[in-house]
Formats: sequence, C-alpha cells, structure tokens
Amino acid sequence: MQKGLSQRALSAQPSPTLALTARAQELRRQGVDVLSFTAGEPDFDTPDFAKTGALEAIHAGYTKYTPTPGILPLREAIAEKFERENNLRYAPDQIVVSCGAKHSLFGAFMALLDPGDEVIIPTPCWVSYPEQVRLMGATPVLVPADETTDFLPDYDALRRAITPRTKAIVLNTPCNPTGAVFGRKPLKEIASLALTHDLWIVADEIYEHLVYDGHTHESIGALGKEVFQRTITVNGVSKSFAMTGWRIGYLGAPTEVARAVSRLQDQMTSNACTIAQYAALAALRDATPDWRAQLQATFDRRRRLMVDGLNRIEGIRCWTPRGAFYVYANVQGLIGRTYDGRTLSSSADVAEFLLTTARVATVPGEGFCAPGYIRLSYAVSEAVIEAGLERIGAVVSQLS
Repeated sequence: MQKGLSQRALSAQPSPTLALTARAQELRRQGVDVLSFTAGEPDFDTPDFAKTGALEAIHAGYTKYTPTPGILPLREAIAEKFERENNLRYAPDQIVVSCGAKHSLFGAFMALLDPGDEVIIPTPCWVSYPEQVRLMGATPVLVPADETTDFLPDYDALRRAITPRTKAIVLNTPCNPTGAVFGRKPLKEIASLALTHDLWIVADEIYEHLVYDGHTHESIGALGKEVFQRTITVNGVSKSFAMTGWRIGYLGAPTEVARAVSRLQDQMTSNACTIAQYAALAALRDATPDWRAQLQATFDRRRRLMVDGLNRIEGIRCWTPRGAFYVYANVQGLIGRTYDGRTLSSSADVAEFLLTTARVATVPGEGFCAPGYIRLSYAVSEAVIEAGLERIGAVVSQLS
C-alpha cells in the first residue's frame, strides 16, 4: 500500500490571493466578465531598461549557472541601493538573491527557526507569513490592529506577546494588505523590544517606493548598529519595477544568516534565473528618473479613486492607505444583511457575494488573519476601478 503525504505537505494551505486570482482568470476563460482586484502586481509593463539588460545578457551568452547567492555585479548594485536609499551598509557577501521576495522570506525563516519557536506577526498580515512560519514547525503569534490605530500594533500588545520561545518579529512596511506605514516611533518600539529580548527582526520592505501623502519609508535596520545586526531586510524588484514574473527577490542580513540562507538555497534552487538577474541589475543600475515618479503618481490617483468610491457605498468603510497598492475595506456593515434568502455572515461571504453577483473579485480578510474586511488591489486601470465600484454599489444597494 502506498504511503501518504508528509504532514508538512498536508498542513500547507494554498495562498488565498493566488487562488482567487486563478479563479477570476478561469471565469474569464469561461466567458464571464469578471473584474479582478485580487492580484498583487502592477499592471505596468516591465520597463525597457530592465528588458534591455535581459536581452543583452542573452546575446552575451550569460545563460549558465551563477553562484547561488547571485552574480557579484547584482549583489554590488543591491548593496549600493541599500546604502543610498535605506542607509543600510550591507557588504555584497551579506546579500542573497532568490527567486522572489517570498523565496527570500522562506529562506530567512528556514535559517532562523526551529520547531517550537514563536514568531510575532502584527495583523492584518500578508497571507504567507503565518504559513511559512508553520512550515518551519514554529508558531505564529498574531498581534491584531485595526483602522483605529492606523493598523499599527500597540506596543504593550507586542510586549505581552513575547515569551521565552519568541525568536523573531515580522515587520512589513508599507504593509500588505492594509497600506499602513510604520513611522519612526513604532519602528523604535519594535527595535527596543528586539534588543531587550534578543529577537530577530524580519523586515519585508517590498513596497518601500509606494508611499503617499507625505509619508516616507524608513528601514528599521538603519536605526542603529545593534538593530542592524538583528535585522534581515527583504526586498525585490517585483513591485518597484513591475517585474513580478521575473522572480527576483533579495535579502540583506548579518553574515552568519546570509551564509546560512545561501547554504539552504544551494539545496533548493541554487541560483535565481540568470537572465532575470541581469534584468534586475539593469533595473537597479539604469532606471530612468521619471519611472518611479510615474509609478507612484499613477497609484496615488487610483488609491484616491478607490477609497472615495468605496466610502460612498453604504455599509463599507475604507481607511485611506498610506503605502503599497491595496485598500483594506471594512465590510462589517454588510455582515448580517441578506440576498436571495442567504445571510452574509463573514467577510468571506461578502467576497463570495461580490464575485457571484457583481462579478468583482476581492480577497476576504480571513486570509490576512483579520476577518471583517476585504482587500482590493488598485494595481488596475482607473476604468476598471470605476466599473468595479459601480458594480459593487449596485449589488450592495439590493441587500436587505
């Protein structure tokens, strides 16, 4: 008799964002007119300066294996970027290039965590943090926040969550799904907890260039030498350069951690795609001055359009995000209402209702460890946003 799958495989949950994106795509293939606000990727095309780097690498024959942590010119460019933009002084041998920031996070957790360890994760949080921690045999400890605190966790709640088993704190700023941006005060509070209790900080900064309304991104590792030595900084080119499919992420870490991540990656993927590495190198080296400004200005217009439109719909309350390209809309005012004799009893029900009746795909808050909300990505055209808001408003008005 054939033996079954591992407990690890059986316990792994699929990503709800990827699943709902795939569901929307399948409905479209079936001829259903679905407007999707699920995907976490810019709708911009990859800029020509990055494409040129890839084409030049192909024609130069750079199609072989590279060192596992990445080609040295790319790691040097990342080190320069860290110092120039983030005031983080990583050496090239403290940087590991991986197959996307998600892969970098997985490598960091694998290098840091043992079964029985605990990791503090402020919520709402990106869907993969708790799952990756669980896959290491560790326990995610969730510390909730909501729009009343600008989706920033309370210091005392974080402090109370620390136990002798706590190994790390996850920090995501700007945040997916809420768009919260951690200012200097909450960063200092997290840093002080990490130093007092000898914890690692895993800082996901993938949305760093998408901030609005005068807010700025600051890297927690830049707060001081001691904090820097406790911080693993994760980033990539997916969001800032519309290069999601190229699958290039990276991390900067203390030497012992970077070497451990590289050793583990030796046995998983070895190097990230060679051609994609050269495209990322060109993106970091040759980006035109107007690229980032255009990206940010476009998302800012869409953000305002989405927030204003949702706040005009009875039963929906939408906090204005300060970064990233998502809104995290409070739909608790819709829970308990009915349609076709069925009662909406959760945000998952609300998301299903919007998909089946309005043909609008969103992601329910259950996937982000914060029910009562839905996430909508505004990484889509203004025309799609307007059409989606009209559809949502129309079906919500029919609820009883």
